[in-house]
Amino acid sequence: MIITKRYLPRRTVLRGLGATLALPLLDGMVPALAPLRATAAQPVRRLGAIYVPNGVEMRAWTPTAQGTTLELSSILEPLAPVRDQVCVLSGLADKPAIPREGEGVGDHARAAATWLTAVHAKKTEGPDIRAGVSMDQIAARELGKETQLASLELAIDSVEVLGACDQGYSCAYANTIAWRNPTTPLPMENNPRAVFERLFGAADSTDAAARLARRRQDRSILDFVTGEATQLGRRLGAGDRRKIDQYLDAVRDVERRIQKAEEQSDREIPVVEQPIGIPGTFETHARLMFDLLTLAYQTDLTRVSTFMFGREVSGRSFPEIGVPGGHHGYSHHQNDPENLAMLAKINTHHIAQFGYFLEKLRATPDGDGSLLDHSLLVYGAGISDGNLHFHLDLPTLLAGGGAGHLKGGRHLEYPRETPLANLHVTVLDKLGIPVEQFGDSTGQLDYLSDV
Repeated sequence: MIITKRYLPRRTVLRGLGATLALPLLDGMVPALAPLRATAAQPVRRLGAIYVPNGVEMRAWTPTAQGTTLELSSILEPLAPVRDQVCVLSGLADKPAIPREGEGVGDHARAAATWLTAVHAKKTEGPDIRAGVSMDQIAARELGKETQLASLELAIDSVEVLGACDQGYSCAYANTIAWRNPTTPLPMENNPRAVFERLFGAADSTDAAARLARRRQDRSILDFVTGEATQLGRRLGAGDRRKIDQYLDAVRDVERRIQKAEEQSDREIPVVEQPIGIPGTFETHARLMFDLLTLAYQTDLTRVSTFMFGREVSGRSFPEIGVPGGHHGYSHHQNDPENLAMLAKINTHHIAQFGYFLEKLRATPDGDGSLLDHSLLVYGAGISDGNLHFHLDLPTLLAGGGAGHLKGGRHLEYPRETPLANLHVTVLDKLGIPVEQFGDSTGQLDYLSDV
């Protein structure tokens, strides 16, 4: 990082005709009198939680060895380029998802509702839902004080499903993993256009008709801020001008891909439960959402996010990778080799998208490191073996550098039935948000910073 005599406020934005475009951290935003050590010692820390439904083929997930050299399993192989910043955690359990006496079925709903809350969900199909405050929202209360958005909730599946999604449980439990308080689940957004407009604005008004009219103009958001961008460029050094150009190119690329998806949706027969503007394949959709999330982190619009790769009981098929049947069906594999192979394909496909995100973060400069260096990302599920609805020995990854608080490239095996909540307590502590108790936690996890 180069400290310059020219100083721009960290919250500098480009404005024009209803559009507001935040900027990434530039050298010109660091005051000339600020010591480099102070800037480097206090990087912005970010949190992300990525959830996968229906469990995992654990025999193809769990590395055979543990310790300081991470030997990737077949499912985790797509993480090879970033293995040095990934920890595989084994032995963690989501015991609050286990049914209490008389509750019976409903493991899928309980898995999603407890994954970040560590609180047993009330069994109800009505409006009297109750779980707990999710870990991400505890982080958002503190980290969100410095950002425009306290948190960002993303999804791939439609968020419009209502009623009962698992026997005896409201769809509210399956539709989100983020809970602001015990009775308020936060909605997840799966439409890239809606996320883009939430981040950058896209109309003179929040009125739906005005937003549609703006979209039909088929003009880029960058067209509205070109004047300010040109003026700002005259005040910046050559390095910052290159950063601005690269950032604006990324914004334009994301917007172009959203527009292309909308045009294709207008031409083709709509897919059931798929809103206009949603890309046609899981990979295209997930990567577009990850690119939006990267921009949100890069511009410090938010420091906290959750992302659901699918709702529990999701029956999505993946014909593009040779998986013709539904995900949930394959998860009830009954130890059939063909079903297990299909499930492993889905799990590997999910991991490939997560790997894309990690590589994107690592390639994005942030202060004296990268976005990945300064992030903590939890990836996993509330079910391990989907055939048994097993909530023990969960598939769990922790990625990123945590601003120096996480040492990657390892497989760490914890004692059987170690509460998943212990991971959440540890992550919050590494974000500078210590909590004494969270859900069924019994303490922090050891060895994450070092062996």
